Amino acid sequence: MPTVEVFNMSGEKVREIDLDDTVFGCEVKPHLLHDAVVWQLANRRAATAKTKTRSEVSGGGAKPYRQKGTGRARAGTNRSPLWRHGGVVFGPNGRKFAPKLPKKVRNKALCSALSMKLQENVMKVVDTITLEQPKTKLFAAALSSLGMDNSLVVTGSMNPDVSLASRNLRAAKMLDVRGLNVYDILKYKGLVLDTEAVQYIEERLKG
Repeated sequence: MPTVEVFNMSGEKVREIDLDDTVFGCEVKPHLLHDAVVWQLANRRAATAKTKTRSEVSGGGAKPYRQKGTGRARAGTNRSPLWRHGGVVFGPNGRKFAPKLPKKVRNKALCSALSMKLQENVMKVVDTITLEQPKTKLFAAALSSLGMDNSLVVTGSMNPDVSLASRNLRAAKMLDVRGLNVYDILKYKGLVLDTEAVQYIEERLKG
C-alpha cells in the first residue's frame, strides 16, 4: 500500500496518507492507455454528416401519375431515390466513430494512468485547493511552490475562485474529479489531487 505525503497550497508537508493498492499501485499497461485515448478522442468527433432518406424528404404525398397507360415506368412517389430531389440511399446518418470499450477496461486504464504518475513521482496530494482571491497569479504561484507547474489539478468539489484563476494558464488545467480521464492525465506532466478527490477515486475504482 503506497504512502504519500499531503501538502498545503504553500508546498509545506501536512501529513501522510495511505493510497489503495488496486488504484494507485497496479501494473501499468500501455495498451490499455492507448485504447482509452483512442476511444476518448474518437468520441469527440461530431459525425455531423447526414442525408435524408425517402421518408424524410419533403413532398411525395401523391402518386405522380396514373399507374397504367402513360408509357412510363410506374411510380408511387416523386421522392424515390431514382428521382431528382428524392431521398438518398445508404447515405451518412450520424455514424459513431468510437470503438466499443467496456467500462471495466476504461477503469483499468484510469488506474494504470494514476499508478504511472505515482511511480514516476509526478503526482502530489494536497489537503485542500483554495485561494484567497480568484487570481491567476496566485494559482500559478501555488503550483510553482508545489513544483507542479505543468499539471492537471483535480478537485473533489469545484471551487469557483480556483476555477476562475486556472482558466488562463496554458500549462495547467483544473478538473472536477467526476470528469477525470486518461487523456488529460497523460497530456500534462504532473498530477495534483486533493484529499477529497483521492477518496472519490478510490471509492469508484477500487476492485
